[in-house]
Amino acid sequence: MKLIRDIWRLYYDGFRSMTLGRTLWTVILVKLFIIFVVLKLFFFPNYIKEHAGKGEEADFVSSQLLNR
Repeated sequence: MKLIRDIWRLYYDGFRSMTLGRTLWTVILVKLFIIFVVLKLFFFPNYIKEHAGKGEEADFVSSQLLNR
């Protein structure tokens, strides 16, 4: 338990005393948001939902895998 507490204190103190690091982490989080949310919404539509009925998703995927 002491090891976990020491690790937590190390990271907590390190992130608390950062100045430039906070800006960099903000940039990283914004980029991850753009990658996973914005790009998913506009460039990766839900193909299975569009081509399979409700409750038939597994059958659609298996038929697509077997027919290729």
